[in-house]
Amino acid sequence: MMKRACALALTLCLVVGMTVRADEKTPATIVDAAVAGKFTKLVAAVKAADLVDTLKGEGPFTVFAPTDAAFEALGEETLNAVLKDKEKLTKILTYHVIKGKVPSTDALDLAKGNKSAKTVEGSEIKFTLEDGKIKLNGKATVTKADIMVGNGVIHVIDAVILPSK
Repeated sequence: MMKRACALALTLCLVVGMTVRADEKTPATIVDAAVAGKFTKLVAAVKAADLVDTLKGEGPFTVFAPTDAAFEALGEETLNAVLKDKEKLTKILTYHVIKGKVPSTDALDLAKGNKSAKTVEGSEIKFTLEDGKIKLNGKATVTKADIMVGNGVIHVIDAVILPSK
């Protein structure tokens, strides 16, 4: 009887523990995570390009999300001009997205092999490893990896990357 009670208590603890983890505030989508993470410039750009519904879609997607400082580094004039050019903005934003889930372990493998991955925009991003950090196109550094969301993964980068075409 005592063993059965202990087993029942242990099972209950495990179920409650799993329920608590499932109820934690994991963002459902990439857009939800960007809003919660205070990526204000990225969110504004996604809205201006009408990509909100896409990035709230089923996915999975991997997004390399530039920080607000990365957008600010473009300069206010350049940023405002790009925000007004929906076609160019869409091209730049979709260049930051890979279809499928690419966790940091996979990105690291790509970087170690100096390999590239095709973006939603159609061009490729080259991954390299510099001083133990993943770099994109030799320009942007992944500063925070593996922000898992319901429809993919986000890696924070310190620069806006631009497609070659």
